[in-house]
Amino acid sequence: MIERREDFYAQHFTIRREWTEDGIPVLTASVELPAPEDPDRIARRIRRYYRLQGRAFLRYCEHQLLPYAKSAYRAALAASAPLPCFRAELTCRVTYSENGLFSLYTQSRETGLPGQLLVRRWGDTWDLRSGYPLPLGSFFAPRRPWRRQLLALAGDEIRRQSRSGTAQYHEDWRRRLRRTFNARNFYLTPEGLAFFFPMYAIAPAVERVPVFLLPRGTEGLLFPPAAPQETQKNAAAE
Repeated sequence: MIERREDFYAQHFTIRREWTEDGIPVLTASVELPAPEDPDRIARRIRRYYRLQGRAFLRYCEHQLLPYAKSAYRAALAASAPLPCFRAELTCRVTYSENGLFSLYTQSRETGLPGQLLVRRWGDTWDLRSGYPLPLGSFFAPRRPWRRQLLALAGDEIRRQSRSGTAQYHEDWRRRLRRTFNARNFYLTPEGLAFFFPMYAIAPAVERVPVFLLPRGTEGLLFPPAAPQETQKNAAAE
C-alpha cells in the first residue's frame, strides 16, 4: 500500500524551440511543466505524463502553427512590412499540494497568429496514493447530482456578474453552459473546487477562461475526496 503523503513538491522542466525561415525566427515555443523530484514510481509516472504533454504541444506548434507563421513571414517580406515572429507557450500552475493530493492546471497561449488570441486550459488532480488522476465525481457525496449543482452555481455567478457589470457573457450562455461543460475541467485550490469553461465557450475573448469556485464546506463537497469504492457509485449516479 502506498503511504499517503501530506505534501508533494514538484520542480519544473523547460523546453524552448525556435523555427526559422531564411535564417529569420518566425515561431518560438516554450514549455514549462511539472517534473516531480521524488524518486518513486508515482513521481516518475507524473513526470512522464507531462513530458509527453510537452512533446505533443511542440508537435502541434510544428505541424499546425508553423505553416501559418511561414506564410505570414513570406507575405510580410513581399509587402516590405515588419517581419512577424509568433509565440506559443505551455505553462502550468500548481494550485493545491497537500493531503495526498497534487492539483494544477496547464495552459497554452498563442499570440501573433492569425485570428484572435487563443488560451487553452487543462486541469489535473492526482491522487498520490494511487498515482492516478481523480475524477470530478470523487469529490462529491454518493448519488449527489454534482453536475446540476455546479451548473446552478455557475449560472448564479454569471447573473451576479452580469448585473454588477464585472464580466460579460454571451446572450445564450444558458444553452452554452450546459453544452460546453466538461467534467475534466477542474482543479483544487485551498478555497475549494474550481471548475472552468473553454475560452469563447460562454463568454467573449475579454473574459479569457471563465472560472467558478465551489467553496470548501459546501454541502455535498468532499474535501478530501471520497474513498475509491464511493467514487464508482458516485460516477454511476451521474
